[in-house]
Amino acid sequence: MASASYRYCFLLSISFTLFIVSSALTEADILLSFKASIEDPRNSLSSWSSSSNLHYCNWTGVSCTNSSSPTVTTLNLASLNLSGEISSQLCELTNLTLLNLSDNLFNQPIPLHLSQCSSLVTLNLSNNLVWGTIPDQISQFESLRVLDFSRNHIEGKIPEGIGSLVKLQVLNLGSNLLSGSVPSVFGNFTELIVLDLSQNAYLVGEIPSDIGKLKKLEQLFLQSSGFRGQIPDSFVGLQSLKILDLSQNNLSGVVPPTLGSSLKSLVSFDVSQNKLSGSFPGGICGAQGLINLGLHTNFFKGPIPSSINGCLNLERFQVQNNEFSGDFPDALWSLSKIKLIRAENNRFSGKIPDSISMAAQLEQVQIDNNSFSSKIPKGLGLVKSLYRFSVSLNGFYGELPPNFCDSPVMSIINLSHNSLSGQIPELKKCRKLVSLSLADNSLTGEIPTSLADLPVLTYLDLSDNNLTGSIPLGLQNLKLALFNVSFNQLSGRVPSALVSGLPASFLEGNPDLCGPGLPNSCSDELPRHHRSIGLSAMACALISIAVGIGILLVAAGFFVFHRSSKWKSQMGGWSSVFFYPLRITEHDLAVAMDEKSAVGSVGAFGRVYIISLPSGELVAVKKLVNIGSQTSKALKAEVKTLAKIRHKNIIKVLGFCHSDESIFLIYEYLQKGSVGDMIGGRDYQLQWSVRLRIAIGVAQGLAYLHKDYVPHLLHRNVKSKNILLDTDFEPKLTDFALDRLVGEAAFRSTIASESADSCYNAPELGYSKKATEQMDVYSFGVVLLELITGRQAEQAEPVDSLDIVRWVRRKINISNGAIQVLDSKISNSYQQEMLGALDIAIRCTSVMPEKRPSMVEVVRGLLSLSSKTQLPGSDFSMQEENSVPV
Repeated sequence: MASASYRYCFLLSISFTLFIVSSALTEADILLSFKASIEDPRNSLSSWSSSSNLHYCNWTGVSCTNSSSPTVTTLNLASLNLSGEISSQLCELTNLTLLNLSDNLFNQPIPLHLSQCSSLVTLNLSNNLVWGTIPDQISQFESLRVLDFSRNHIEGKIPEGIGSLVKLQVLNLGSNLLSGSVPSVFGNFTELIVLDLSQNAYLVGEIPSDIGKLKKLEQLFLQSSGFRGQIPDSFVGLQSLKILDLSQNNLSGVVPPTLGSSLKSLVSFDVSQNKLSGSFPGGICGAQGLINLGLHTNFFKGPIPSSINGCLNLERFQVQNNEFSGDFPDALWSLSKIKLIRAENNRFSGKIPDSISMAAQLEQVQIDNNSFSSKIPKGLGLVKSLYRFSVSLNGFYGELPPNFCDSPVMSIINLSHNSLSGQIPELKKCRKLVSLSLADNSLTGEIPTSLADLPVLTYLDLSDNNLTGSIPLGLQNLKLALFNVSFNQLSGRVPSALVSGLPASFLEGNPDLCGPGLPNSCSDELPRHHRSIGLSAMACALISIAVGIGILLVAAGFFVFHRSSKWKSQMGGWSSVFFYPLRITEHDLAVAMDEKSAVGSVGAFGRVYIISLPSGELVAVKKLVNIGSQTSKALKAEVKTLAKIRHKNIIKVLGFCHSDESIFLIYEYLQKGSVGDMIGGRDYQLQWSVRLRIAIGVAQGLAYLHKDYVPHLLHRNVKSKNILLDTDFEPKLTDFALDRLVGEAAFRSTIASESADSCYNAPELGYSKKATEQMDVYSFGVVLLELITGRQAEQAEPVDSLDIVRWVRRKINISNGAIQVLDSKISNSYQQEMLGALDIAIRCTSVMPEKRPSMVEVVRGLLSLSSKTQLPGSDFSMQEENSVPV
């Protein structure tokens, strides 16, 4: 009996083990079957293999229960560039609770067969190419708590059947093509926390009032969706609401009187760009206060309620573009957490009190075009976080306090069109100031010489004042895209670099100014003692040159000797890694890299050589100098990271050799040379279609580095010389991510010493401690300007020594200037496309990084041009860029 009992237990144990193995194999097979039904161009699911050493619970994107017999509970395959069919076999994973296929390329109707996944709690198909309507059978997904179909191409009406999903906590249908009126079924979602119907421009009708029954709702996004009528009174019942966004609709009427006092948990309120009217209700802050109050671009009338003073947690206050009137609430200026105050284009009166110094986190103030009347307070200079202060078109008066620009991060100041008087204080502490406008005041005295010491100052408007004296000579060393001193009482010679590149209107109204092209030409006759001093200086210079030439000859002889011995001593310390069979040694490279094989001048990081391999194939070799102190192992890892990049618009890294002092990067050779060489050529007549294709290719390459390649990379040295062309004019980026090879410190020092003044560099490079995608975007914008204008970047106007950004912006400032910057060699039939590209280039080279588009958005914009989608044309305006740079 005992033996039989043991035998039974043994067989039971074996059966249980076989059951677990069988179950495991079944789930693995289901996953492999799903993999077979989809396309995986990046091989992101390479770990999904029956021959893999990994357990299927450790495959990419797969999570299982933590038990003795694990089963799949989560499948998270977001952002893997997957496409194909979403198989119903996934529902055979009986414990699958979360399926996330967002940010892929699935192109099919809503897969209703997933409703068979009885345990599914979260379904996320956002940001795909899902199309078609939402059928009534959506009600079959009855176990779902999170349903996200946002950012697809779903159209038609929202079916009433969706109201059966009573367990939903998150419903996101935003950014689709939904149309018609919204059914009154949302009152069923008693557990709902997030509801997003935003960015559905074809929705019509009123906001369903039963949304007000959702006691647990915390976030409600209905912006940009065509809603009309009034804000439902029932919204006062949304007691848990933290974010309410009703902006950019057609709402009218008044805000429910008790809305603010009822929504005690509110942290964000935005009803901008509607047709709301009446006085804004009191008690908007409730008991806990607002974090973000946005009321801009509406038709509100009447005063702001005094209860706003109780918003101790308020961070963002936006009421711009309305018809508010009355005194602006004083207490708002001294809130300890306030970061943004926007109230422009209203009829506010009142003052900015000195207690603004208590707003220690204040970053932006924009109250232009109101009726404020007070002095600029001294407390303003004590706010060290302030980077934008724009109060134009008001009634501010008196002298500017000496510390008004003391914030170390101040970037934009606009005090134009007020009644300020006295002298302009010396500005020494706001080293990041980009734009200063003091136009149309009553300022006196001289232009402060300290302005020339502000390294990134780009826009300077001092017009329509009573300034006297001369224009400081140092201002010509700044990269000023706008310099307007018209209608003052200035005198003397205008610095040559300023007068040559400015529209005459920016200097007019100063009869005592003189210079080339002005009504009053300065005399070239110098006093006799000045001439004698000049002759003596010239003699000294000639002697110095002669001595210098002698020293150079001696040094050259020493260099030749030293270089030959150096190669012999270094070869023993070289090592190499080739990613392709190049059949070349380090010694072959060293011997072949001479002046005959060198291409162009030495760049910021070294010279490029064209080397012929024994096979007759040509390769390009870049010798990097000023390298950092990375270990050989780390260096190999970084080069391998670059060598793994596979994109048609990024040059291939074929291999590299390195020693303790140098790195030789070996690239594929492209016959057509660089875009920079082509633009600089005498016979540059490339068709617009080819130029646009080059721009699209470069943008796609950068977008790939920024978003698609892992790890994400920054180029950090985008310029036309670093864009090579193959025989079909397909562009390829080179010299990318060199900071990873030479090290951050060496990279920054090289950039600072070799190209600090390059117009390809974004303005913030001079003070930013961190490289950003926006810096690459700026550099791309400069390249795009070169393609549009047919002019080289560094000297778009050689006579005036203007780089392309300043030249384009100054041209656009004048009438019909946008047309004038287009390359005249291109047919007028492409004018609209070129102007559209110019609009993109101007936005890419915006002074403010946050105003620049991403490279993904740039690609989308350029592709729309290539399909002849009409973009902004000859009415292109730079008005906003001139007044406050974007």
